[in-house]
Amino acid sequence: MRFLYSLIALSLFVAIGIGIFVHFTGYTLVHPFIWYILGFFVLITLFTFYLVQMGAKNDEENFQLYYFGSSVFRVLMSIGVIFIYVFFASGNKVQFAMNFFVIYFIYTGFEIYCILSNLRRFSKNQVSE
Repeated sequence: MRFLYSLIALSLFVAIGIGIFVHFTGYTLVHPFIWYILGFFVLITLFTFYLVQMGAKNDEENFQLYYFGSSVFRVLMSIGVIFIYVFFASGNKVQFAMNFFVIYFIYTGFEIYCILSNLRRFSKNQVSE
């Protein structure tokens, strides 16, 4: 449940930052689809974290497999979204890609932080046993 609250807090912080950019610069720095990008990353982060948690709970010895599988899933979904936009959209492709990858790195860093904090808890339990 702590992860969910942290994700909501991060998403609100990012949304406020995006809102500030849009307010002061219009859509010169921020792509008009930024809100869809933000929603995509909130959903994909929830889904991949859920997969890793379920995998770790059911099979603790293969945690790395679940984590790297979720990372590959995230990358493939991101490549798919960028490909669809570049293939079907006509303008602002570079702006879309730059905004997409800024949000990508924010949410990937957040996911790594949350997973590492969970790993610390598991390693402390193993040391004390």
